[in-house]
Amino acid sequence: MSVVMRPAQALRLMHDLSLGLVQDGEPDLSARQLAILLTIYLEPPPHHVRDLARKLGVTKPVITRALDTMGKLELVARRRDENDRRDVIIQRTVKGALAVERIGDLMIACARELPP
Repeated sequence: MSVVMRPAQALRLMHDLSLGLVQDGEPDLSARQLAILLTIYLEPPPHHVRDLARKLGVTKPVITRALDTMGKLELVARRRDENDRRDVIIQRTVKGALAVERIGDLMIACARELPP
């Protein structure tokens, strides 16, 4: 499905979504954490720290710090890769899946309120 939007509408959608996320009472995620979360839930697994770092163009320690916070929020879980004990696989959680669904629902609601 293709959506045609003017830049002002796209920015309004981003603004309204950001505002909704701040006001919903759930812990705030940084742009980096949100990008990681959406990558994990929208792209097929497995998800490795090194692959996320490469995709986002940051170092593995940057990903690790973001995952530490996201793990405390129970949005993701980590486990050692059985094939390569040096590597960590990021797993989805029920709480994370519900958070992504909530973000999607909020985005739809915000999009419906956009002026023509």
